[in-house]
Amino acid sequence: MIRILRQIFRTGVVTEPLPPAAEEEIKAMGTKLEEAIRRRFSRSLTIRQVDAGSCNGCELEIHALNNSFYNCERFGVHFTASPRFADMLLVTGPVSRNMEVALRRTYDATPPPKLVVAVGDCGCNGGIFGESYASLGGIDKVIPVDVRIPGCPPTPVALLNGILSAVDGYPMGRGK
Repeated sequence: MIRILRQIFRTGVVTEPLPPAAEEEIKAMGTKLEEAIRRRFSRSLTIRQVDAGSCNGCELEIHALNNSFYNCERFGVHFTASPRFADMLLVTGPVSRNMEVALRRTYDATPPPKLVVAVGDCGCNGGIFGESYASLGGIDKVIPVDVRIPGCPPTPVALLNGILSAVDGYPMGRGK
């Protein structure tokens, strides 16, 4: 353990801060997102992220939203492990046949009004996997989708913009 701590202190911080222009863009978008969340929910936005069979590229970018550079919590965006507390489902990957039932159950467990965002090219239309013996294709083949965020994988800024579009553009979401 001591050896690991010494290595950490010797190495120091190896991540690079965001360029000032990118930081300003994120702050501006985050402020708009925070205002939209307050207007729509009168509190924070709670998101349940669901991996429906992806390669995990989109998940890495979603996790980046929570790192110290993007810090989506400062804008009122929180992630939850339970769909029962979620306002939005952030779904990645083409829906594998093994995940179809789990995705439907997660959707059904989310209380109305609920928003569904398909993340990445695979979530939008099946991406490079398409429809096959193992994949049903995009998320909309299984559950209704409100907003699509294309990209392979989409950047954290694109994710924030897509979440803003979902919150701002759909006043009541899906009530079913």
